[in-house]
This record gives sequence, structure tokens and C-alpha cells, in this order.
Amino acid sequence: MSDQPLAGRTVIDLTTALAGPYATLLLAGLGATVIKVENPATGGDSSRNNAPYVGGDGLSVSRRSPDDMSVSMLARGRNKLSVTLNLKDARSRRVFEDLVRDADVLVENYSPGVTGRLGIDYAAVHELNPRLVYTSITGFGSQGGPGSGKAMDSIIQALSGVMLTAGEPEEGPVRFGLPVGDMLAPLFAVIGTLSALMQADQSGEGQHVDVSMLGALTSLVACEPFDAFAAVGMPQRTGAMVPRLAPFGILPTADGHIALSAPTDAFAHGALRAVGRPDLIDDARFHSRDQRVRHADEIHALIREWSSARPTAEALDAFTQHGVPAAEVRDPRDAVRDPLVQQREEVVPVTHPTHGPVEGLATSGVPIRFSAARAGFDRPAPALGEHNDAVYRERLGYSPEELAELAAESVI
Repeated sequence: MSDQPLAGRTVIDLTTALAGPYATLLLAGLGATVIKVENPATGGDSSRNNAPYVGGDGLSVSRRSPDDMSVSMLARGRNKLSVTLNLKDARSRRVFEDLVRDADVLVENYSPGVTGRLGIDYAAVHELNPRLVYTSITGFGSQGGPGSGKAMDSIIQALSGVMLTAGEPEEGPVRFGLPVGDMLAPLFAVIGTLSALMQADQSGEGQHVDVSMLGALTSLVACEPFDAFAAVGMPQRTGAMVPRLAPFGILPTADGHIALSAPTDAFAHGALRAVGRPDLIDDARFHSRDQRVRHADEIHALIREWSSARPTAEALDAFTQHGVPAAEVRDPRDAVRDPLVQQREEVVPVTHPTHGPVEGLATSGVPIRFSAARAGFDRPAPALGEHNDAVYRERLGYSPEELAELAAESVI
């Protein structure tokens, strides 16, 4: 008996690229059996062809040998079973029906309308398996969206308003370096899927879980009261510093940058002590929060002048000694090597199925720790169709002759 929370649950994964595969990756990391269905006619998941690749000779920009695998697939394919099935071929219908008949969850991220044309939409699947939870991740929702309806991460960032929440006021829009639109929707999809599973366990009835990338990201933008800021004349974009929380923001040091978060009286007074100006604690401009907001430029300039003349370590030590929240601004390469996140397996090594751990590369773990369960990955990403025999013959009971015929007809 597995000690993972979703042990015994089966997920049919019809996703490709990033948003959908990240959702099913999390479900796999929580213990579900995820059967990744890939189209043999297109070479499987599109991320299998994302450079760079890893093989016996290490990293490369292009594929050099048959067992080279993209870093994207090495990360997103972990703990999944890969089977091939051409859902555009009418002869695949029987195989698809056999896959979903006893499954608990199906996750798809096709463009709206595609599943209907293929005959694998929620209505069709619900008829086959009324208990199944059918989760759709799309750009704008299952009803479709504007224009072409295509939902690339940069399109979602642009439409959500998030691009105009960062950067200096006089700058153009700022695209987040992390594909936040692609990464956020799957988190809500997993929340919705697990909630629907709990309901299905009680009611015996599955349902359609519909998550849009635009809705997920815009909902987070709406968490901040930007309308209220505008109404009272507070800027929506403030660049490195946040005047309404002063002192708060990103400050230069002699050899880097630090993040300072001192919005309360106690923290702000500690910051003034740290920079050697305890005499300003009782200054009318800086003693209370509202006054600091009114004089944000002055207190920020004061702290910036002090920090820019000191090494990062010295500045951090001074703030820490006075109980002020502050941290070094790290680059991604250093951040993923933090011993704390590695110890908690929130970041884990990249492992090639043939060549083992890839030196110098890290990827995401499951950033959840349970007191009485286990989460994480113990199997590397699969080759395309690696588990056809295990799933079709051993799980579904197809004969070797049936499998040979399906393969000969390019159905699998």
C-alpha cells in the first residue's frame, strides 16, 4: 500500500506543452497513476522537441542521439506512463473508451471545440464513466476566447494586466520571465480536480472542471486593489520600491541587491537603527506608517544611500541584527541550489532515464510536505510509447496480436 495521497487513483493525461503537463505532473507527484496519451503521428508531446536536450554526452542544443531527451520532458514527464494513441483515427475510439472506463480523472488542454470534434468531450466521457472528473485547462475557458483563441503565456500576461503591475512608471510593459500564466492555471486545475474527486467520492458523480489561464492570472491581479490605488492617486507601477509600504522594495548594494520589507512601525524603526539613524525614529516624517508613506521618497533615498556603499553581506547583517526582514536578490541558478529547498525536495535533481542524474541541473519537486504521507518523484520521464505493453496488454488485457494490429495500422 503506497503512502502517497493519490495512490490508487488513475489519471488519463491528454495534455501537451506546459500548463496541462504541469497539472498532471503534480497529480503524479502526489501518487496518482498518470497515463500520458501521446500522438505517435506527431512525435508525442510537443515539449519532447524543446531544446536543450540531455544525452550520454551531456547537454546539447540539438538532438544528437536517439536516447537524447529534452530537459522539458525530463522535468514534466516524471512518474508518468507513456502510451501512444492517435485520437484523430476513428479506430482509436475503442482504445480510448477502455482507458477512461475505470479512470478517476481525465485532464486535457486542447483548444475549445477540439475534444468535441474528436468525440472525447466531457459529455461523451461522462456517458462512459459517470464518476470521472474531467478537467480542462484552456486559455479563456471552454467556451472559447477572442481572436484566434490561441493562448500563449505572453498573450495571457498581456490581457491579464500583470505586465503593467511591474516596472518603472515610465517604462513599457514588463513580461514576467517565469511563464506565470502557464504555471498558475494548473495549480487551480489541481485544486479543482481534487475538490471534484472528493465530491465524486460522496455523490458517485463526476463533473467538468473548467480552468482558464486568463481567469486564473487575472484573479490574482484582482487580489491587489489597483482600482482603489488609482482612485486615491496612488501609483499602480512603482518600480523597485513600494511607497505605500515604505520602507519596502529592492535596494542596491555595493555588489548586488537586497529586498527590504519593513512596512510596520517596528520594522521601519529597526531599519533606521540598522542604517545608523536612530535619531530619525521620532522624526515626524518617519515615526508612523502614514507619514512614512507620505515621505516614502525621502526614507527610501536615505536607506539606498547607505546600502549602496556596503557589500550585500554587511547590509543584510545590519538589518538582521535589528530584526528587519531582508534578503539577498539571488539569480535562479543560485536559488535552486539553496540547501533548504533541496533538503525539503522542493527542488530535485534532473534524472535521465538511461544516464541517471544530470550533473548541474535541477527541477521542481512537489513543494508540499505531509506529516503522514509522501509526495515526490521516483521514476524518470518515459520514452514515447514506453508503456504501451504495460498499459494496453497488462492493464487493459489486449492480446499481443491486437497490439500488433493497432501498431501496424498506426493507431498506437
